[in-house]
Amino acid sequence: MNRNVRQSGFTLIELVVVITILGILAAFAVPRFASLEGQARLAATQALAGSVRSAASLAHAVWLAQGDPASVSVTMEGTALTMANGYPNAASIDDTLVDYTGFLLTAPGATAVFTKSTPAGVAIANCFVTYTPPAAANQAPQVVVTPGGC
Repeated sequence: MNRNVRQSGFTLIELVVVITILGILAAFAVPRFASLEGQARLAATQALAGSVRSAASLAHAVWLAQGDPASVSVTMEGTALTMANGYPNAASIDDTLVDYTGFLLTAPGATAVFTKSTPAGVAIANCFVTYTPPAAANQAPQVVVTPGGC
C-alpha cells in the first residue's frame, strides 16, 4: 500500500457546519420573502388605480378636444365611450384600459369596482380599486384604492 497518497475532500464536521450556516441564513431570509406576495398584490392594485386615473384623464382630454361640452360620447382607439360630466362613466371605464388582468370587474352601476383576484380567478376581499365618475361638471372622478386585504 502506498502511504504517500493523500485523500482530499471535506470532513463530516465541515459539512455539518456549512449546512448549519445555510439553515440559519434561510431562517432569516424566508420570512422576508414570504411577505412579498402581499406587497406585490398591493403594488398591482395601486398600479391599476394609476392606470384608471390616466385613462380617465385621456378620455377627458379627447372630450375637451372635440370642443362640444354637450357631447356624451367620445371614440378612443375605435371604441365608443359614454361620458358623464366630461369623464367616462362607470360602464365605460374598462374600455379605456388595455389590460386589467388579475382583477375582476364588478358589473358597474354608479361606480366600477376592480377587485384583485388570485390566479384561479377567486376575488381577494378588501383589495380593490373603485372608480366613481364626477357628480357634476368641472369635477374630477374619484379613484380610491382599498388595500385592506392585499
